[in-house]
Formats: sequence, structure tokens, C-alpha cells
Amino acid sequence: MTKLRPDGEATLRTDPLAPGADVSSGRLRRAPENFLTPEDIRQVGRGRRDFLRASFLTAAAATAATVAATAGGRAAAAPAATAGIGDPDILNPTPWGSSLGQPVAATPYGLPSRHERGLVRRQSPGLTQVAAASVSFAPLQGLFGIITPSGLHFERHHQGWQDIDPTRHRFMIDGAKPGFVKTPKVYTMDDILRLPPVSRMHFIECGANTGMEWGNVAVPTVQYTHGMLSCSEFTGVPLRTLLEDCGADLKAAKYVLAEGGDGSSMTRTIPIEPVLSGEVLVAYGQNGEMLRPENGYPLRLVVPGVQGVSWVKWLRRVEVGDRPYATKDEAVHYIDLMPDGQHRQYSSVQECKSVITTPSGGQTLMAKGYFTISGLAWSGRGKVKRVDVSVDGGVNWVEATLQTPVLSKCLTRFTLPWSWDGQPALLQSRAIDETGFVQPGYGQLRAARGSRSIYHNNAIQTWQVAENGDVNNVQIL
Repeated sequence: MTKLRPDGEATLRTDPLAPGADVSSGRLRRAPENFLTPEDIRQVGRGRRDFLRASFLTAAAATAATVAATAGGRAAAAPAATAGIGDPDILNPTPWGSSLGQPVAATPYGLPSRHERGLVRRQSPGLTQVAAASVSFAPLQGLFGIITPSGLHFERHHQGWQDIDPTRHRFMIDGAKPGFVKTPKVYTMDDILRLPPVSRMHFIECGANTGMEWGNVAVPTVQYTHGMLSCSEFTGVPLRTLLEDCGADLKAAKYVLAEGGDGSSMTRTIPIEPVLSGEVLVAYGQNGEMLRPENGYPLRLVVPGVQGVSWVKWLRRVEVGDRPYATKDEAVHYIDLMPDGQHRQYSSVQECKSVITTPSGGQTLMAKGYFTISGLAWSGRGKVKRVDVSVDGGVNWVEATLQTPVLSKCLTRFTLPWSWDGQPALLQSRAIDETGFVQPGYGQLRAARGSRSIYHNNAIQTWQVAENGDVNNVQIL
């Protein structure tokens, strides 16, 4: 590891997009996809991880060779087709420009282009022993803006996902003690759908996101380092509205218990404060349509700013209580191992964090010149106030541009123009939220939390750009 401490103030940006700047010189090659064979995955499942990087580099080399061969063939064909005067794909008729296209509604539910079939969520090999209790990672390196397409939203399941018949799904509200809820009720989906809806955009991040990186570099690409993160527009009914409908005593209530309807019976304690604020939603909609089954169809809890395990999917019950419940997933799992050996419980808030998604691990800068550094920032405590970017490992920082909208407890896209001179570089981003919290470096985080934890790793991510343009995952203390 390079021992550089990422500190210092950000300077004003010098924008390379001045008149006359060459914006056509920089080119970026995507990271290779699906770089492990089935046998590789079996080896990782047996505990062998030492060859992960070698497998990745082999796949990257194969991708580079394919690109080079294609480019060489195209370059050789161009003069024959056009007598050396230009690109044949702009000068000659194309098949798609000279034939009849597909009919309307050929695919009644629209699908991505076949040319984008490599951009999918992926399971991390060897992370868990049972696929039904595992994680799939969102491909952050290929997404734009702040909204995650529903079909690419990351997954975390504890006993697989279910596609529940909405006509049979029920949601119940009751109390831990007599008097906590005056009139316990059971709602059908029709009951909930007829109530006035609200829609809000929020990020959801698994508490274990970036968890494999606590001790050292473990995985090559941003999909695997930070891909347990997504952001959607959620539509539903404030939980407070439903509690009031049942006559819940919101003065006596201190917590609620949310319970899922899947086989794992996921149960989580939620403090009453975000419920009273109206933030917590009983949601049925995502990105303009009903929730996907993998995301909790037909009903899930939305608890902005806290770790994803509290966003209980297939929501079937909320119980009003006056103390934390210490359920199995609160007393044994989703707890933080501290340096002195103790475990910290109920640390749900996802602290301020950011990551550069392009250029990022596995990608290659094909030529010197202009690039746009782009990434995502978020905070469980409110809005992102600023993002600084460094290209020298934290020695110097430049303030990035925050793309609108900038919303509370929502992903924020940041960008920074950059001219790469062909020399090695260390790319980092550092987010600051509206509370003044500054995203820490690995040295700062480990000083407070040690290196044996799993959850709530919000350290600054570093991508190393080598002289040949390859981008690799490294850590800086």
C-alpha cells in the first residue's frame, strides 16, 4: 500500500475544456465482464481466492486483443472501401439505415439492446455458500445519472426471493403491549393502493457494501467493491399514515418492528423518529411501476439513510413497541466488530461515502487526452454538500461539479474534466455532507474501527492508472 494520507483542502478547478481543447483524444475501454469460469467459481467457493486477479488480467488481455484485432481489421478495410478518405460507417449506407425495422410492440415489455448484454448484475463468486442467501452487485461502472434501472438493482436475499400473489398478500399492524395500537388492522394490497401516494428518490446500500475491502484489496472492479448500492424512485404510503389509521400511540411508541413475509422471516427494529417524520414508506412502486419480485413485490419498507437490511422486503407486519427487539439479525448479524473485540449494535445509518465509477478498476485508458471523471456520492444523514477529486492520491484536491438534482439521502452524480498526460495517476473522491462529515481515508477509518469488520466501510476508494492506461484497485493509507 502507498502510505499517503488523503487530506488537504480542495482547490479551484482548472477546466481543460478551454477553447481548442482536444476532446477526441482520450478513449476508454470497458472492464471485461464475466471473467471467471465455472471452475474458477468452484475454486473460490472452496476458499481459494489467490487467482482472482490472474483470472481478471487474463480476461482483460483477451478483451484488449479482441479490440485491437477489430480495430486493425477496420483500419485495413477503410481505405479499400473509401479510398482512404474517411470512416466507412459514416460514408457508406448501413443495414439499419436501409431496411425496415422491428414492428411496434415487438417486445411488449422493452428490453436493453443486445449490444448491452454484458451490463448485468453479478453474484460475487465465493462470497456465500448458498445462492438463495447471497448478493448480486449492480454494474455501477455502466450506469448514468442517479437512478438504477429496476432490472439492475442489487439484490440481497436471506432465503431466496419470492413472486407473491398480490391478491393474497396481507399487511398487519399491531402493538407489543395493549394500548400501543388502539385498533390493530390487516390491510390488503387494494386497501393500501387506494390511499394517497407519495413518491421519493432514495439510495439503498447494504451495510456490507465494500465489506470485502476492510483488510486489503480483494476485488478488481467497482461493481464488486461498491455494487451493493442502488437508487430508485419509490412510491407508497407513509408508515405514519397507516399507524395513525390504526390509532397507534405515537407518544408511547419508541420503536417499531418490521417483519418480512419470506422464508427468512427478516425482522428489524426501526426507531420511531424517522417514522414520525414521514420518511419511512410502505412502498409498492419503484421507478414508475410495481416493485420487482427481487425487490420485495408487492410491498416493502423504505427507510431512507439506513442500511438496506432494514428496508424489509415482502413486508407483512409492523409491531409498535417501546424498546429495541434484538432479533436474530440484530444480535448476531449486522453488528460492527470494534478494535477492542466488542461488537457495536444498531449502527444503521450509512455514513457519507463516494466512489469514482469511471475511470475505475478493470477499465483501460486507451490514449492520452481528455476524460470525464464521474462517480456517485451519498449520505444517510442528508444531502451531499461537496465532492473533491484527487488524481495524485490525495496530495491535491479539486472540487467536482455536482449534477442536479441533489436530494436528501439520495445518490448524487459528480463529474470533473481531466486531461491525462500518460503518467501514472491515483484517482480518489472525497464526499462531504451537509452535516459537515468528511469521508475518511483508510488510515483514518482503521484507526477508529480496526481492519476486521464487515459493515459500514465508507473509506476513500483509490483507482491506480498505470502508465499503459490500465486501471487497478489499490488502497492508500
